[in-house]
Amino acid sequence: MNIKLHTPKSMKMGSGMASMKQFLLSLFATSVSIALTFGTAAIIDYNAKQKSKRQIVMMVMYDMYNSLQSIEKADSTIHQAMDVQRQIAEDTTLFEQLRYQLIARLLPRAEYTETTEHIFSSSIETINTVGNVLFTENVAAFYQNRQIYKTMVCDSVLNEISQIVPFSTLKGTLDFNYMVYALTSSDILKDLQRLYAQCQQMMEVTDEDIEAYRKEREQIDKGMAEGDEAADSLINEIMQLQMIIDESKAKLKLE
Repeated sequence: MNIKLHTPKSMKMGSGMASMKQFLLSLFATSVSIALTFGTAAIIDYNAKQKSKRQIVMMVMYDMYNSLQSIEKADSTIHQAMDVQRQIAEDTTLFEQLRYQLIARLLPRAEYTETTEHIFSSSIETINTVGNVLFTENVAAFYQNRQIYKTMVCDSVLNEISQIVPFSTLKGTLDFNYMVYALTSSDILKDLQRLYAQCQQMMEVTDEDIEAYRKEREQIDKGMAEGDEAADSLINEIMQLQMIIDESKAKLKLE
């Protein structure tokens, strides 16, 4: 008697391989899905950090740029004052005509705010976002030298002038020692320019980037100024209304 055995479908040749293949494909698809999910999140996070980093860098570089512009102007002012002093020394009849330039126009001033410096220096999170130690050190050195310039050059010139009133006489005008301040100014300015240039190179910030950022900031500032003007106009309107009310009350002689 011949007995014919029936092999279950699950045991047939190739069915195990097919199941394994299906399992591996499913595993692969799941792995790809997970990788894409976390990978996309990582890319979004990375891009957000890079954007924040760029914004902080541009804010700081723009502040450094403005400070440098102001200090370069102060340095130029000292040289102009020395030139006026030379003209008076060569022709003393020019004393009365030119000495007022030294008093009113040719006083070196370093004009800047410390808002950005405080934001950058006081937050470790901000520094970590930038993530460049050398850039942070250069910025700190720039801000330190900026303060030194203001103290040793601008403030010192103004203090000396206010104490000895040198430009009231010809001798005092010619004796005023601009050379010391000019040399100090030139020395500190070179350091500031070097630090700024290094920061530009490290963070890949071009002059065109600074100019574009400046225009963007000007648009924002313009919008804020217009808002302030509108607020001032509203306040003036309220004040005028109150004046009219007060005048009417005075005419009615109400107690």
